[in-house]
Amino acid sequence: CKQAASIMLMIMNNLDKRVAQYPHELITYGGNGSVFSNWAQYALVMRYLSEMTDRQTLVVYSGHPLGLFPSHPDAPRAIITNGMVIPNYSTRAQLDKMYATCVSQYGQMTAGSYCYIGPQGIVHGTTISILSAARKWLGGRIEGVVYVSSGLGGMSGAQPKAARIAGCIGVTAEVDADALYKRHRQGWVDEVIDKVPALLERLRELRASKESKSIGYLGNIVDLWEAFAKEEEMLVELGSDQTSLHNPFGGGYTPVSLTYEESKAMLVDDPALFKQHVQDSLKRQVTALHKLEQRGLRFWDYGNAFLVEATRAGANVLDEASSKAGLTPDNGGAFRWPSYIQAFMGDIFSLGFGPFRWVCTSGKEEDLQMTDKIAASVFRELMKHANEKAKGQYADNLKWVEEAGKNKMVVGSQARILYSNCEGRAALAAAFNEAVKDGRVSAPIVASRDHHDVSGTDSPYRETSDVYDGSAFTADMAVQNALGDAARGATWVALHNGGGVGWGEVINGGFGLVLDGTADAGRRAESMLSWDVSNGLARRSWAGNANAQLTIREEMQRQDGLAVTLPVKADRSLVHDALKGAENAGGHVVAARTSSVAASKIPGANPLEALRVGIPAKLPA
Repeated sequence: CKQAASIMLMIMNNLDKRVAQYPHELITYGGNGSVFSNWAQYALVMRYLSEMTDRQTLVVYSGHPLGLFPSHPDAPRAIITNGMVIPNYSTRAQLDKMYATCVSQYGQMTAGSYCYIGPQGIVHGTTISILSAARKWLGGRIEGVVYVSSGLGGMSGAQPKAARIAGCIGVTAEVDADALYKRHRQGWVDEVIDKVPALLERLRELRASKESKSIGYLGNIVDLWEAFAKEEEMLVELGSDQTSLHNPFGGGYTPVSLTYEESKAMLVDDPALFKQHVQDSLKRQVTALHKLEQRGLRFWDYGNAFLVEATRAGANVLDEASSKAGLTPDNGGAFRWPSYIQAFMGDIFSLGFGPFRWVCTSGKEEDLQMTDKIAASVFRELMKHANEKAKGQYADNLKWVEEAGKNKMVVGSQARILYSNCEGRAALAAAFNEAVKDGRVSAPIVASRDHHDVSGTDSPYRETSDVYDGSAFTADMAVQNALGDAARGATWVALHNGGGVGWGEVINGGFGLVLDGTADAGRRAESMLSWDVSNGLARRSWAGNANAQLTIREEMQRQDGLAVTLPVKADRSLVHDALKGAENAGGHVVAARTSSVAASKIPGANPLEALRVGIPAKLPA
């Protein structure tokens, strides 16, 4: 069937040598983001997909094809789970054992769900982050601004391209010469420099001319941050990190005390000593960042577990209030630097905008160009009645898709990413399906998204780090999302433990949806795509996000049958009276939510800030 053929194409793209990080090991990106655990699994899955009909569903357990099971045309053609381990056993040590015996695997996000589209996927998000940082902290100034980060792998390799598109000067450190020169050959890195003094001199030239360039520094990011900290002149405004710190002791981070080759040898020969080198290196990195922060550097965590692993290493990355109170982020404390979700992307997600993407299965560039034109036309129409916040997002993404061809971001399949909201995704899918039907696009289109989205991921240090109602460590949203997508017509669905920040730290899911020009495909798309965004909007609205509350109200007006439980903000005087009554009746302070609330654990603290229980039945309702 055509749906299964599309899944085959997506799998092969995930493992294409132009796309995958370690294709011979079935790893797409992130150092250990696996499509399968071994080539026997690959062969079996491809055989099943080549034989199956639209009345069968392929079930895949962490790479292992369980088999084909009878279903029906509206059921998913494939259901994939990765890393679904009992919570008490979801440890890195257990992962190593289970991966070695092929009973579980780390699927990252779009690696194990067969939806990776190369680094283009993160180019867009990184571009938005850099531009948002400039708007938030630099008054919109971008020319001559220096953005420094690290990593040129499957995902982090997007950074130099994003810096150029944003219009700043990008410096990305990378210890692996092969990875750096791969990006240079692609044209994503303009210049390669391997000496710190030469790099600093080049930055002075570019800052003076305000010329946008992307520079790949062949060396360790810690050396670079320490060099910036020693300079009298402040040469960097914005900074982040995209090393694979979800896998810090398995090769995802090279400590400054070792060369790249020494690091690879030690992590095998002496893992305990290697771990100590990694943690010492993280402490040195944080010390340098502290010094630069005092001079004006704006730094953010890019969702790679940098702050989490720095905390575990013993580095001081907590804010002042949390440090004084002895709190950590998992018991009410806060980091001194924000995640990019807290700083920029969370507000965008809460408007319903996130990384929608599509793949032209024909492999023809002209089909992708046609979809770009269709997408631009759809967005121009939607902008006419959008609210002001949504209109700004439409405008940014309209510019993106109009310039996408010029920026030459296709690596592997003919694919495109575009941040869109609920209404926009449904409209894009309908327009694409119609274009396949009338022949403007020559073959079916696969619609998908990154798991890193409005509803797809529960991750307390990344996607849901801006959820402050106490539910950031729950995973109902991501699990419900995958279940709901399967029930509403997704061609395939995936649910993963691990992705982005690491194993045991996140639950996330994704989907693929084949648009083949039929009425059935259009019906499925309308139903599934609406749920796939509304779910996260409803959760973020209940958690108190104002953008989400605005947007979900608009969606209830737009979607027939949508009725969401909305929060009502309590009058503080009523809360005060109830708490005083409870206090007088012997109620107990039992919990505090954030660092600002933590004082409620202290005798005599403001009762308004405390959660109280044990209210006697004799109190008035």
